[in-house]
Amino acid sequence: MIVLNGCSGGGCGGGSGGCSNATATAAATTTTTGSCCDMSLKCWCMWRWLHHHHHHHHNPGRRWPSLASGFVFFVGCFVLYAMIASVYAWLVVFKPYVRTDVVGVSSLGCQEDNEGSWSIGVLSGHSPFSVKPIEHMNLWRDDSAAWPVANPVVTCASVSDSGFPSNFVADPFLYVQGDTLYLFYETKNSITMQGDIGVSKSIDKGATWQQLGIALDEDWHLSFPYVFNHLGNIYMLPESCQKGELHLYRAINFPLRWTLEKIIMKKPLVDSFIINHDGEYWLFGSDHSSFGTKKNGQLEIWYSSSPLGPWKPHKKNPIYNFDKSLGARNGGRPFTYDGNLYRVGQDCGETYGRRVRVFKVEVLTKDEYREVEVPISLQDTNKGRNSWNAARYHHLDLQQLSSGEWIGVMDGDRVPSGDSVRRFILGCASVAAVAVVVVLLGVLLGAVNCIIPLNWSTYYSGKRTDTICTWERSNLFSSKVRRLCSRLNRAASFLRCRIKPNTCTGRLVLAMIFAMGVALMCMGVKYIYGGSGAEEAYLWKGQYSQFTLLTMTYDARLWNLKMYVKHYSRCSSVREIVVVWNKGIPPELSELDSAVPIRIRVENQNSLNNRFKKDSLIKTRAVLELDDDIMMPCDDIERGFRVWRQYPDRIVGFYPRLIDGSPLKYRGEKYARRHKGYNMILTGAAFIDSQVAFERYWSEDAKAGRELVDKYFNCEDVLLNYLYANASLSRTVEYVRPAWAIDTSKFSGVAISRNTNVHYRIRSDCLLKFSEMYGSLVGRKWEFNGRKDGWDL
Repeated sequence: MIVLNGCSGGGCGGGSGGCSNATATAAATTTTTGSCCDMSLKCWCMWRWLHHHHHHHHNPGRRWPSLASGFVFFVGCFVLYAMIASVYAWLVVFKPYVRTDVVGVSSLGCQEDNEGSWSIGVLSGHSPFSVKPIEHMNLWRDDSAAWPVANPVVTCASVSDSGFPSNFVADPFLYVQGDTLYLFYETKNSITMQGDIGVSKSIDKGATWQQLGIALDEDWHLSFPYVFNHLGNIYMLPESCQKGELHLYRAINFPLRWTLEKIIMKKPLVDSFIINHDGEYWLFGSDHSSFGTKKNGQLEIWYSSSPLGPWKPHKKNPIYNFDKSLGARNGGRPFTYDGNLYRVGQDCGETYGRRVRVFKVEVLTKDEYREVEVPISLQDTNKGRNSWNAARYHHLDLQQLSSGEWIGVMDGDRVPSGDSVRRFILGCASVAAVAVVVVLLGVLLGAVNCIIPLNWSTYYSGKRTDTICTWERSNLFSSKVRRLCSRLNRAASFLRCRIKPNTCTGRLVLAMIFAMGVALMCMGVKYIYGGSGAEEAYLWKGQYSQFTLLTMTYDARLWNLKMYVKHYSRCSSVREIVVVWNKGIPPELSELDSAVPIRIRVENQNSLNNRFKKDSLIKTRAVLELDDDIMMPCDDIERGFRVWRQYPDRIVGFYPRLIDGSPLKYRGEKYARRHKGYNMILTGAAFIDSQVAFERYWSEDAKAGRELVDKYFNCEDVLLNYLYANASLSRTVEYVRPAWAIDTSKFSGVAISRNTNVHYRIRSDCLLKFSEMYGSLVGRKWEFNGRKDGWDL
C-alpha cells in the first residue's frame, strides 16, 4: 500500500532531481511519513511509475486517457464560462435596443476606428479668448422645438447620410463669404481608409450645415485643409505628407473643384499654413521624417515674397525639438487680435491631440522667432466619455466676422488615441487569463494531471534519438526551458498537496478561483464587445440638442439628490439641472457634484404644483421632469429625448398607465400591458415642452385641478395628462421603455407613495374628479410597439 501523507498518485510534477523506473518502483513500496509538500518529487516519481505500470500492463496501446480527460475538462469549463459571459453581455454589455439615430446612413460609415471618433463643433463669442460652444449661444430654429442646437454640428453620420461614407471628420477650417460659412475638413473615407477633404455650408452662423460633398480626393491621404485668399484667388494647402510633397491647390469652381497650382516644397510637411506678416509670407510646418526628430515636437519656418515661393528656411530651424507636449505641431489657423499674431499648437503630451494651446508670437523675423503661451478659455468637460470632445480636441480655427463677432470651429473626440486596440488587447489578455484559471481548477480537481506535457520536462525517460539528446545537452536555452517545464509540473503536485478540494478550505479556494474566472471572462467580453463606455446623445434630423433636467425634493431626501445629480449631470444632452426645493434648508451648491450648471429654486410653499411652475430662467424648450428617486441609464434618457424631439407636442416618458373601466380605477403598468395599450404617461419621468406644459398647468382653467392637487398632496402628473388630453383630440403621450430603472426611495421609505394601496386609492379619486373637470380619458388608447424605433415594446 502506498501512503504519502494524503497525496495520491493523481499528481504529476517535475523537480530538480529525477527518478528512474527503478527509483519509482522502490518508492512505490515505501511508506512515507514526512511532509507531503516536501515529498512532491517522490509523489511525482510514484505517479510516473503507476502511470507507466497502468498503461503497459492494464491497458496496453492506450496512452491518451489522461490527456483526453484534461481536454474535455478544459473545453467544458470554457463553455461554461462562455455561457455565463453571454448572459452578462446580454444584460449589461450589449445595448438592449438598436440605435436608430443614424437611420439611412450608409452601412459603411461611422465604423469604430482606432484613430478615434472625431466630430466637429462650433464656438462663438466677442473675442477669440472668450468663445463658448454653440449651445451657450441659444441659437434656435423656428420650425423645431428640438432646438437650441448643440455640438457637434458635423459628424460622420451627417457626411455618410449625404452619400459619402465617413468614419470621422476632423481638422476643420472656415472660409467666410459674407454671411455664408464654408467648412472644409478631413473626412476619413471608410472604403479607401484614407483622408479626403469634405466641404459643408452654413447660412445661420453655424447652427445647421448643408453637406456639399468631397472637395478634394487624391490617391494619398489628405488632411488639414488650410484655405486662404490671395490676389482674388482661393487656395487650399492640405497636408499630403504621405506623398512626400507640399501641394498648393487653386479653386476653379469654388468650393468643389480645385486644380493643382504648384508643388511648393519637396518635403513631407505636416499641418502647414501660410500667412502674410510684416510684408513677408511665412510658411509654418513640421517635418517628422528627419533622423532624430521627435514626433509632434518640431516646428519649422520658411519665408518668401509670395505664397507660391520660392521658400527659404528660417535660420533657427528647427524651432522646437524637445518636449512634444508644448504645442510645436500646428493645431489650426493663426489669428490676429489687437495687433498681435497668435499661433495655435497641438498638445500631444498625454495622447495624440489631447488639447490645443495658443501662443503669442512676440518676434518673427528672418533671423529670430520667439513666442509665449497665453491662456484661452476652452474648458474641459466634466461629463467624461459622454461628451463629444471629452478625451481630446486638437484643432481650432478662429475668425472674426464682419459683425465683429468671433466664430470658431474645433474638432473633438470622446476616446483616446488607440482606444479600440487597447480594449481588444486587454480583452484577449483577460480571456487568456481564464485559460490559466481553468488549468488551475483542473489541477486541483485532478482533471489535469500535467500542466506541461511530460516529454517537455528534464527527466522524461521516453524514447528520444541520440541527435535530439546531443542537441539538447549543447543547447543552454533548451535546457532552461525543460527545467522550467519540470518546475511547472512539480507545482501541480505541490498545489494539490497544499489545497485539498474535499475540505472546507479547499472548496472555498476552488469557489474563489472559479469566481475569478467568471470575472475575467466577463471583463474580456466587456473590453472586446462593450465599446468605449460612452452613452452618447442621439441625432434627430442630423442635429443634436440639449434639455433642462428638473427635479423636486426636500431636506429628508438630500442623500438621494447627491447621487441623482452626480449621475444625470454626466448625461450627454443635459444642459442644466434645476432643483425645486420644497421644504427645509437647501444644500450648498458645493455639496453637489455636478458636471453641468445647477440651480436650486427654493419655494415658499410645499406644494407638488411647484413642479410645473413657470420659470423664465429655463432656456430650453425641452424639460425632463424626473423624480429624484428614479435612477436609470443615460442612454435611456437620451432615447427619450430623441423621441420627444420627434413629438414635441406630447408627453414622452418612461412609465405608462391605462385609465379605463367603470368606475375609474388607478392601476399600475402591468394592467396596461395586459390590456395592450396606454393613455397616460407619469410625469415623474417624462419630457415636456416647458412653454406649453407650464402655461397649461398654470392657466385659469387648471386652477380647480391645482387646488385638488394641494388637497390630496398627490396627482399633479395625472392633472397634466388631463390638461394635454383636453387641449387636443389627437395623441398626446408617447412611451419609451427603459432598459432598467431603480426606485431608490424604496430603500429609505421617504416617498408619498410608500403605501401603495393608499396612494392608488387617492389617485383613483383624482381620476374621477379630473374626468368631471376636463373630460374622460376613456376611449383613448395607444398600443405598445406602435413606433418603428422599437423603443416602446
